[in-house]
Amino acid sequence: MSQAWWAAFAVAAVAVFWMLGAHNRLMALRNAVSMAFAQLDEVLKARGLAVAALTTALREPLPHEHVTLDALLVANTQVLDGTTAALRGRTAQVQLLLPLAAAEASLASSLARTLALLQQHPALMAEPTVAPLLQALREAEPRLAFARQLFNQAVAAYNAAVHQVPTIVVARAFGFVPAAPL
Repeated sequence: MSQAWWAAFAVAAVAVFWMLGAHNRLMALRNAVSMAFAQLDEVLKARGLAVAALTTALREPLPHEHVTLDALLVANTQVLDGTTAALRGRTAQVQLLLPLAAAEASLASSLARTLALLQQHPALMAEPTVAPLLQALREAEPRLAFARQLFNQAVAAYNAAVHQVPTIVVARAFGFVPAAPL
């Protein structure tokens, strides 16, 4: 065997090992995005349970506010359905996360209206069925912000790796697409 053949073999071996390393790095980063989304999903579900229980607790004392409570319940269901759809697919896909972001905005608006409504009824806020649910919602917000930040950081690291040269060649060859932040 000639030296040229050995040199070509060495270059090919280095290229294959680099490609495997790049692929493994992209897989690890994509898995980090999935794990960060799972943490975000856990917080969203906990908040969703609190919102559903709150709407149930407020239906009887606020019978004239069913429209507001129904809007809150619908928005909450949309968020939970959006996380389920995103978990079924790849969490990094933009088309799965855009409806979730829109549902989050709708839920935030409905929740703000409901909390403003509760401010008008301070005695209702102190009831034993409502107060713990409000506390759970207050505690969920910083946890949600932290989980969203972790998810967005994981997405940023993954996107940086997908767009880096020469890793972009491996990303395109194996179907790694950029992710969407929330």
